[in-house]
Amino acid sequence: MHPEHAQLQADRIYLGWQYATLYPEPGPPPKRPSPEDIPEEPTAAVDPAWVRRERLQEDLLNRPVKVVGAVMIILAVVMLVLGLTETMGWTFAIAGLVVTGGVAAICGYVVRRGERALRARIREQQARAEHRRKDRERELFNAQEEHAERYREWAAKKERYDRQLTWYAVAVPDEIDRIDVAGGTLPGWSALITLLGATRLYSGGHLTVLDLSEGAIAKDLIELARRGGDDPLVWVLPVDLPRLDLGATLPPEAFADVLAHVVSVSEEHRTTRDLSFDNAILERVLEVLGENATINQVTAALRALAQVGDPRDDLRYGLLTATQLERIGTLFGRGVTDRVVIERAWALESQLRKLETLGSEAVRLPPARLRVVSMDRQAGVFGNRVLGTYVATALTHILRQSPASERPWYHTIIVGGADKLRGDVLDRLMDACETSRTGLVLTYRSLTPTVRERLGRGHAAVAFMRLGNAEDARVASEHMGTEHRLELAQLTETISPAVDGLNGTYTSTVGDDADRGDPEEEKADLKESITESTEWGRSARKAMGEERVLHRSREFLVEPHQLQQLPTTSVIVTHATSEGRQVRLADANPAILTFPKTTLGEFEEVRRSMLGPGESEPAAEEESFAPNLGPPPERLDWRRTH
Repeated sequence: MHPEHAQLQADRIYLGWQYATLYPEPGPPPKRPSPEDIPEEPTAAVDPAWVRRERLQEDLLNRPVKVVGAVMIILAVVMLVLGLTETMGWTFAIAGLVVTGGVAAICGYVVRRGERALRARIREQQARAEHRRKDRERELFNAQEEHAERYREWAAKKERYDRQLTWYAVAVPDEIDRIDVAGGTLPGWSALITLLGATRLYSGGHLTVLDLSEGAIAKDLIELARRGGDDPLVWVLPVDLPRLDLGATLPPEAFADVLAHVVSVSEEHRTTRDLSFDNAILERVLEVLGENATINQVTAALRALAQVGDPRDDLRYGLLTATQLERIGTLFGRGVTDRVVIERAWALESQLRKLETLGSEAVRLPPARLRVVSMDRQAGVFGNRVLGTYVATALTHILRQSPASERPWYHTIIVGGADKLRGDVLDRLMDACETSRTGLVLTYRSLTPTVRERLGRGHAAVAFMRLGNAEDARVASEHMGTEHRLELAQLTETISPAVDGLNGTYTSTVGDDADRGDPEEEKADLKESITESTEWGRSARKAMGEERVLHRSREFLVEPHQLQQLPTTSVIVTHATSEGRQVRLADANPAILTFPKTTLGEFEEVRRSMLGPGESEPAAEEESFAPNLGPPPERLDWRRTH
């Protein structure tokens, strides 16, 4: 399929755009030849000085003959006068006249012959000069013909270079189970998530974003979805915790497992034995409370078990019944283990109380293809970790109970700041997504030992963004290999400073006064939405006016110091293929989709389609190329699904 006919494909996960050119820059046009460029011989024309020298030389040679001839003429006149005056006899006079006249005639003939020879030499010299002039004109004409041919070739190459595609999609097949994003800044994550999420939604899929970064990295994605006709659901925790019903339908065993993992968030060195001990306490408590137990009932039971506070307050508020309170008191025997149970129950209650309002004001919400759960940066760091762990673990159990999807990546989960979760929580989430064929994207700010153990594990692709830490950059370069040479577009470096200042906060859409959006609002296509509603679109529009940044790039090797200086939106994508490990540099800027020379085809596919069998150079025929090789606007209508 020709690149201009390429469409967004549901079986590909788009991570950015690769800058590459099939045809090299032809350089400046050939210089037009001029008469001054062709060297002119010194004797290209008859030199008047030479003519004067020849005449002077001829005069010098003829001077004695002329003198003799003049003397002979004078003698002839004298003899004629003597003969007329009868001073000399006519016999002698006639003889003298014959001799002097003959000598004068001979001298005149010699002088005339010299003059003719001089004129002949001058004409010959003029003929040679005319011949050289014609040769020079012929040489100039041939040079101009050659220049015209070279200029036509240059113009064809220039037109082909100017009209060629410059941005190619960088995608991984949906056979990849997971994408690990290592490093990066909040604006960089925002660009990547906006691009990946928008293409997933356009493909007809569903998206869940768990934002633990506290940086509103999905804000532009929410705006794009809203402008495209969707009505995203956004929870800002802990404010929206009462309206979050995630995990409400879990059975007691799964609910106990979720809560046990939530408690372990602050204890990095917990063992499996400690986790199972907490799980056993919670399971027994939930068994007493029944199947529909809420978090505040669980914390009330734990307070009673830990003998903290007055249980009559919980009885008065209806959190516990007298029967339940009595049964909780007899759950564990009295003895040495009693003190251990009390300590663990106290620890469980102190952490789970941050979830007490969970689902207390749950309301039925309309279905949405985009759901975002974020943490409020105004809240405490530890409280946000507890909330994030709860959401991730609850999602894991929901996925484990769901049947495998017929289409991979139909439902995609993005976890921003996944390095804030414990390793076992990540492992369980990865396994659940792989089993249910749910796409998973994990972004890590730094490569901690926990992250390094899981980076690229299994059938996963790894995307490296800017790595500020020198040790992280070293690990990343060793992971990819330092022999790779990548091409970085100057446009990426130009737009990068403009997006470094992105900032913002989420606005909840599940509250009482939340704005649900206007269903009658006109739906905009994706290109228009990116241009109008994102900072990248506005920055790219300004940069497109600068010709100097459109066709310039530089190469670099994958080395630690280069990885620390990557532009904000640059991402190096690497994953294993049947032909070996593939390493590509991409720009996650979603605004590149709006460029006229962007295609949704990948570079290797386009290159193979443009090169004939056995050809090493680009094909000469370019009639099928159009000035605008980007996808037509009608193909980017959010209302169309695959």
